[in-house]
Amino acid sequence: MRIFLVLICSLALACVAGAQQEEKGKKKEQKKGPQAGQVSQPPGGKPTGAGKPTGAGKPTGAGKPTGAGKPAGFGKPAEVGKAKGTGKPAGAGKSAEATQQTEVGKRAGKGKGKPPETGKPAEVGKATGAGKPTGTGKPAEVGKAAGAGTSVTAGGAGGKKYQAQHINLANNKQPKPEVAPPVKFQQNRRIEGSDRWQGSNYQVFRNYKSEWHDRNWWSGHSNNVVFVFGGWYALNAGYWYPAWGYDSNAYYPYDGPIYAYNNLPPDQVIANVQTALQQQGYYQGEIDGLLGPQTRAAIADYQRANGLADTAAIDQPTLQSLGMA
Repeated sequence: MRIFLVLICSLALACVAGAQQEEKGKKKEQKKGPQAGQVSQPPGGKPTGAGKPTGAGKPTGAGKPTGAGKPAGFGKPAEVGKAKGTGKPAGAGKSAEATQQTEVGKRAGKGKGKPPETGKPAEVGKATGAGKPTGTGKPAEVGKAAGAGTSVTAGGAGGKKYQAQHINLANNKQPKPEVAPPVKFQQNRRIEGSDRWQGSNYQVFRNYKSEWHDRNWWSGHSNNVVFVFGGWYALNAGYWYPAWGYDSNAYYPYDGPIYAYNNLPPDQVIANVQTALQQQGYYQGEIDGLLGPQTRAAIADYQRANGLADTAAIDQPTLQSLGMA
């Protein structure tokens, strides 16, 4: 019995020693590796790495050679699409034409990735500063010449109505032959050039003729006869007329009708006209209430400048243009 147990133990020890020896042999074979041209046959019937040399198919430590299959600069550069410390390299994943230069497509001072109005020229069809060029559609006051058809100063200076005023003429109650020479009476004399003044507003001037009548006749034909600057004037149908013959020694610096403005006597009408013309730069003389040559010349200048009939007289259209009527 003892012999049998000894045999069993010896057999077991021999098996263990044999297994250890076999394991050491395998380790040595693994360290040496297969010889050139031989295929190692591991347990299980399949040679290690069959059909491929050791390490074939992939270079050590990389899935693909650097930039394999694509020219440098396209796709992803070395370090697999990421530059050190940067989320994306400049222009990564885009063609060189799309990216062009660093920050291409950004305007200076703007942080957007759009090129300026791609496909459109800047502000096509629009003038600078607004949707329309300055004054487009209407040239300045097209079709109207200054003063044509309408008085430039219609409605008075600056378009305002002239306010009638009583002007102190206390120091001007005497005739001034040196400023306004007296007119010599001529029976049936008509106003020169009045036949060319067209319109109903000039009818009274076209019809006027000098007539000599005594005081009774004038008193019977006018309910208002006033004395001004050495002469007598009779009111009739809205005009003042020199009352020739009312006083044989009367003085008249002007022979013709004077428009009766705002129920004022003739000298106040003349003084207000002088004031209005002076405000607009046509009259530089004294405000004296005398319709002498200087005042009549200023009236004519104003009329010509404002498209009115050149009457050199105080007529309704002129006073309307001055803003007085």
